[in-house]
This record gives sequence, C-alpha cells and structure tokens, in this order.
Amino acid sequence: MITVQNISKTYNKGAVKALDNINLEIQRGELFGLIGPDGAGKTTLFRILATLLVPDQGTATVNGADVVRDYKAIRRTIGYMPGRFSLYPDLTILENLEFYAAVFGTTIAENYAQIKPIYSQIEPFKHRRAGQLSGGMKQKLALSCALVHQPDVLLLDEPTTGVDPVSRQEFWDMLQLLQKTGLTIVVSTPYMDEADRCDRIGLIQKGKMMSVNTPQGITSGYQPDLYAVRSSNMYQLITDLRQLDGISTCYAFGEDAHVSVASNSGLNAPAMEAFLKQKAHNNIQITPIAASIEDCFIELMR
Repeated sequence: MITVQNISKTYNKGAVKALDNINLEIQRGELFGLIGPDGAGKTTLFRILATLLVPDQGTATVNGADVVRDYKAIRRTIGYMPGRFSLYPDLTILENLEFYAAVFGTTIAENYAQIKPIYSQIEPFKHRRAGQLSGGMKQKLALSCALVHQPDVLLLDEPTTGVDPVSRQEFWDMLQLLQKTGLTIVVSTPYMDEADRCDRIGLIQKGKMMSVNTPQGITSGYQPDLYAVRSSNMYQLITDLRQLDGISTCYAFGEDAHVSVASNSGLNAPAMEAFLKQKAHNNIQITPIAASIEDCFIELMR
C-alpha cells in the first residue's frame, strides 16, 4: 500500500537533515507504527506521504500513486490526522464533521457506518463547540473527520500525545477495530509501550530508520544480557554501575535501573552484586529480564 524509497529531506538550506535515505514498505491492511522521540523525523515523513511536503530526493507511493506527481489522487484516498488539533474550535462537533464531509463531496449519512464506532461516543455532545472538548473527545472528533470520506489509508501523527492513559487505551482499541475493516493504518508515536499494539514497527531516530520488524522480532534480536537492578540509593547505584567494566548501558526505568551487559564480558549477577556491596549499597535486587522495545531502541542508538 505504501512504498518509500531513498527518501531524504532537509530544512534550513540543508543545515537540518530531517530524513536520511529512508526505505520502507507498508502492506495493505497493516497497522504500522513509526516509533521515535521528538525530532526523529516522524512528522516530516507523514507530511511527505500526505503530499504536504516534497522530498529532496527519493520517491514514495501511496496505493500506487506517486506523492509528487499524483498528489491530487492521493488526497482523495487518505485520511490524515496531524499531531496538533487542527479542527475549527468555534464550530460544533457536528459542524466540523459536516464541513469535512462536504470537502470530500459526501455526507455524514452516507458514511455513518464507517465512523459509527468512534462518532457514536461523542454524538451525544454533537452541539458542543470543538474548542470546549476534552483531549480524548478532540481525538475522537479528529479521527471521525479523517474517516468520514472512507479513505483507503489512515495517517495518524502522534494521535495520543497529551491524552490521558484511559483515552490512549480506548484509541488503540478503536484503531484495531478499524483495521478489521481492511483499512491500512500508519501511526507515529513517541510512546514505546504502544509498539506492541502494531503489526510491525519502524524505529526511527535523527532521520534514520534503525530497524523495521514486528515488535516480537525486534525484542527477540536483542543481544546483551539485561538485568533490572535496584538498591536503597538508586541515583548512586546508576552512577556506580556506569563505572563497572562490562556494563554496556545503565539507565533509569521506572523504579529499577535497566543494566545491559556485553555477552562476552564475563560479568554476571553475582559479580554485579559483589561490586555493589563493596560500594555500600543495601537492599540489592538483581533480576534477569527480557528486553522491551525501549531497551532495544536504546541499544540500537548505540
């Protein structure tokens, strides 16, 4: 459904490289996640796919149509939800939805079945102005507007940023429900924990695609030994472990420190515990763990 070949994009006359030779294929009916921190290049790639930016080099197609040459055809067949809420705050929920339907030459009634799973949750408030909605309701309205013309591809740029955890969960449940209709969905997010909701993910950083695979494929490829380590003084624990030979990375992760150890270093949990006792740490806990997407991301950045 989507192909990206050698796409690069710079800003400020080449001073800032937003995308650096990106290659990607997304299959029809797939729920694909683009995972990376702010400034990684996610929004730039989405704007190119939505025909809002022209790449400096490379080509991209959406459902066989070129993003530069066939931009008008693409705009009729995609739904795009930008990172910032971009609907009209002075219009009501209903007025916003009617406006976007009219732009695409259709009506709410014609496509109600398409938007019903999402729109039905905010329809009781349809006469409330968009600017007065909560973050979760704005999210549902924006998604309804992106779906009202029955697109083939849905591009969602960081749709859950700034939304409460319950609304985030509900949103991903809605996306998986939409995917069952055959819709191709591409979502960008800085939240690593959302990666498991996708069929495949691409990890992107500083304009480079570091890895593309299923979430399980990425975590299963993690090579170092990984431990969750805890003591009474977590700040000092992290400082001390970073000085120990054999430690690849050590960083805070919730209430623990995640510590990766090079496989050929010979360092193990008993040796780590002995070292921490020498440093006067108390209540030491060291547990071998499986890598998360975030652990893999940090390892790939190295």
